[in-house]
Amino acid sequence: MFALLSVSNKEGLLPLAQGLARLGYQILSTGGTFEALSKAQIPVVSVAEHTQSPEILHGRVKTLHPKIHGGLLGRPEREDDCAEMLAHGISPIALLAVNLYPFIETVARGAPPEEVVEQIDVGGPTMLRAAAKNAQNVIVLTSPSDYARVLQELEENQGKLSHATRAYLQCKAFEHTAAYDAAIAQWLQKRAEEDFPQTLALSFERAQPLRYGENPHQRAAFYRSKIQPVGPSLAFSRVLQGKELSYNNLLDLDAALSVVLEFPKTPAAAIIKHNTPCGVALGKNLEEAFARAKEADEVSAFGGIVALNREVDVACAQGLCSLFLEAVIAPAYSKEALGVLASKKNLRLLEAGVALEKPPMPPCKQVDYRSISGGLLAMDRDIGEEGEGAANWRVVTRRAPTAQEMAAMEFAWNVCKHVKSNAIVYANAFQTLAIGGGQTSRVDSARLAAERGGEKLKGCAVASDAFFPFRDGVEVLARAGAVCAIQPGGSLRDAEVIAAADEHNLAMVFTGIRHFRH
Repeated sequence: MFALLSVSNKEGLLPLAQGLARLGYQILSTGGTFEALSKAQIPVVSVAEHTQSPEILHGRVKTLHPKIHGGLLGRPEREDDCAEMLAHGISPIALLAVNLYPFIETVARGAPPEEVVEQIDVGGPTMLRAAAKNAQNVIVLTSPSDYARVLQELEENQGKLSHATRAYLQCKAFEHTAAYDAAIAQWLQKRAEEDFPQTLALSFERAQPLRYGENPHQRAAFYRSKIQPVGPSLAFSRVLQGKELSYNNLLDLDAALSVVLEFPKTPAAAIIKHNTPCGVALGKNLEEAFARAKEADEVSAFGGIVALNREVDVACAQGLCSLFLEAVIAPAYSKEALGVLASKKNLRLLEAGVALEKPPMPPCKQVDYRSISGGLLAMDRDIGEEGEGAANWRVVTRRAPTAQEMAAMEFAWNVCKHVKSNAIVYANAFQTLAIGGGQTSRVDSARLAAERGGEKLKGCAVASDAFFPFRDGVEVLARAGAVCAIQPGGSLRDAEVIAAADEHNLAMVFTGIRHFRH
């Protein structure tokens, strides 16, 4: 009874081999695995000796041999298979433990292409697929986390494995090879600059099951990319304390982190509720930025999600404790700040682990995916266009904005693209004053936000994620007290909208770029 062990990850290898030897398995192995077993004085036969065929092409061909694949695919319940195996001197292989060359790890450390290509495993996936196809006869192991469980079951059941365990291992083997092939395809597509390939292959691993989805009757899980992206990422953040993260927490944390990444040069705070900002602010430090963000809409901030772009100190931690919050994400926390926040035992704290301050990293090109019934939509993440910025804005009204008004419009514009369309943001140069979004009418968004902002909107700036289709929106802005507005432009009625702005002495700027968010 043969077991073939050929693993790049040696974790748990020796206990597995020792357990199999106790159960009467004769162990076959290759390369580094053979050396590790021999060094531990565990009886092992090399695959080359078993097949009577040497490794060739610098180890590229080791296991691609009928005695290996016949041993994995042979069905002892069929007389014709048994006769054919006997005629060719093929012995059944009852257990296979393989984990593949470290392709993903090699890509992640930035290895040159020729080194990455050498980590494309050929024999490993072929053996796994063969063993998994014949799972009723072959135990197929792809992860060290399963070694102890399988050994225990074999020892407790006279060397037999249940159908349920075999089915679990079979599924896991094909998941393993599928994810591996997907990672290779993704890397090759990236090199070929195929952002939207003919066949989309994605590779994610389950980070954790979630208690439920958006609502308690919906099942959910959180999956993480196998390759960590450059720059801050929610998926690779470290949870420091608090209750288990929920589906809605994760959505809101990602939205919050995206907002503060807009302001790398200044301490910034964003409070998110239902995946849209309710308060965003800048300050001379995080304490001031958070206080301003909370002040922007204190009612909505209750129970919100907070993102910060600097290390959290004691003063900021004390401010965070002044309000009931669901979760906070920041690059880091001082030891003293963690001591203060520990009093809020249920507050989820996440450490992004990557500095967000100046100098800013260039925006990382990513593709966003969104499921629809029976399909998937893919698009570039909205990080703006090359050259987008105040230098390319166009003043379209008789009155040009002042420097202070330009600063306020720039701040509002950076926040606006994170608000659900139709999006309207009233702001000064360091704080949102009122936000309206998610309405089917842009004028309704402007009106609802104006009602919320009240008197504090006098002298403010306004940003709109898309053009004003009619002059009525501008009328609402002017009545609310806005003195300048920024929008993409491009409406058939731009002339009417500009005329309305001129009538109210409201300076207006066109950006030429739209930021819908559905």
